Amino acid sequence: MPSTRTVFGGKASDGRPIVTYVLIAINVVVFGLQMLIPSFTNHLVYAGLYTSGYFEPEPWRMATSMFAHSTSFIGHIAFNMYALYICGRVLEPMLGRLRFLALYLVSGLGGSVAVLLITDPRVPVLGASGAVFGLFAAMFVLLRSRGVQTMQIVVLIVINLVIGFIFPGIAWEAHVGGLILGAAMAAVFAYSPRANRQALMQWAGTALLVMLLVALTLYGAVNVRVG
Repeated sequence: MPSTRTVFGGKASDGRPIVTYVLIAINVVVFGLQMLIPSFTNHLVYAGLYTSGYFEPEPWRMATSMFAHSTSFIGHIAFNMYALYICGRVLEPMLGRLRFLALYLVSGLGGSVAVLLITDPRVPVLGASGAVFGLFAAMFVLLRSRGVQTMQIVVLIVINLVIGFIFPGIAWEAHVGGLILGAAMAAVFAYSPRANRQALMQWAGTALLVMLLVALTLYGAVNVRVG
């Protein structure tokens, strides 16, 4: 018998957001290690210099920084994990586990690429905010594609974007990058033609977005300027 599919082509599960729980657990474990070993954070943060010729290239930091949080402000991880939990409970059953994971990771990487292109390359950043903003954007696009009222999500996005611009020490660039990639990923999932090749087109679209991020990373890396 063919497997049951979600409305966006993913493999339907029992409804439990397992990937969401795993992502939260990874973030919490990493945070615990940061608290126990303060120097551990230095190996996780990302700044443009880490993908330039100034240092030995460490591009993996674009991903590791997504799972690290400020140890001086508990609200940083608390808000991100709460938002991940709320969004994951809605999005993961809608998309299926693999598509949801791809959405989260690509959105987070989009945030890191935006940091590379816009932020002072000497300023390190960390946090899951880029990925979380990607989930916000995906929620808007996916629900809108189903005809669901989305004003509350719009208000949530606007408020959190504004906070990022008002208060110092917040990497609003990661928020914007995550928002753009989350919306793009959701559009690929929502508007791929519903036919036998739907999954192929969704993953091809995802691959194109990843290739775009790689190209932008290479461009940003060779154009990093200090001072």
